[in-house]
Amino acid sequence: MQLRIFTEPQQGATYDQLLAVAKATEDLGYDAFFRSDHFSGMNTDGRPGPSDAWITLAGLARETSRIRLGTLVTSATFRLPGPFAVAVANVDQMSGGRVELGLGAGWYEPEHRGYGIPFPPVKERFDRLEETFEIITGLWGTPEGETFDHNGRYFQLSDSPALPKPVQRPRPPIIVGGSGKKRTPAIAARFADEFNIVFQPVETARDLMGRVEAACAAAGRRPETMTYSAALVLCCGRDEAEFRRRAEAIGREPEELRENGAAGTPDEVVAKIATYRELGIERIYLQTLDLGDLDHLELVSSKVAPQLR
Repeated sequence: MQLRIFTEPQQGATYDQLLAVAKATEDLGYDAFFRSDHFSGMNTDGRPGPSDAWITLAGLARETSRIRLGTLVTSATFRLPGPFAVAVANVDQMSGGRVELGLGAGWYEPEHRGYGIPFPPVKERFDRLEETFEIITGLWGTPEGETFDHNGRYFQLSDSPALPKPVQRPRPPIIVGGSGKKRTPAIAARFADEFNIVFQPVETARDLMGRVEAACAAAGRRPETMTYSAALVLCCGRDEAEFRRRAEAIGREPEELRENGAAGTPDEVVAKIATYRELGIERIYLQTLDLGDLDHLELVSSKVAPQLR
């Protein structure tokens, strides 16, 4: 089981805080550092303010050497697909080939209003997402020396040099996630290397995996070629008192965390993660909300991770 650290900087974080977490992630043996891609805090004013996900990852690419880096997930509404393919390829080069692209349709309307980003109806957002995937994978997959064209409903590209290329070939891994029952599994089957199940109980995770497997089969893809992962909020303590202190620090109720997250003592966290592993889930993204508590990461690295190897 791979354990990945997943942060939510829109809730309030400086680059230096993210750098400290990323370095701890690498030093403590975790597989990857991921961040959300949002421009507004949720139930907070978000001070000192949002940071651009891919600018942040570019900096971290030069400050780390081993861990994978990515978004869970970037909103396709935020960026034009052509320039975005350039940016992700650049960061992949800067990292020596350690980038993974999580991309979704976008869902949080207040951040769109707040920063002047169009927020079309949900069907159009998914249509744009699918077309964005077509363009990004098309640009990356075009042989060097050839050009790429796309004549879509929302985007048109003509004689694109389709440069630069990412280090990873044929392309960086693509992550699709969410709880949509039809469109999301179909898009994942077509484009994704990994399907991520976000903050869902085991029963729901099992149902979503079945839908993705069926979508893969319908698309003529072998279902076993899909990697499955899950995201769970992390709150672990050496004992009950430490667990409750950490729950209070992130403003969550201890029993709610035990029910819905990877929470409690190390043994409880191991037991919860094991229920997802039994489904065939290979990676867990541990949503880490208190970015100043690096001892939290050390505890999980030393007391949880060894039991899951």
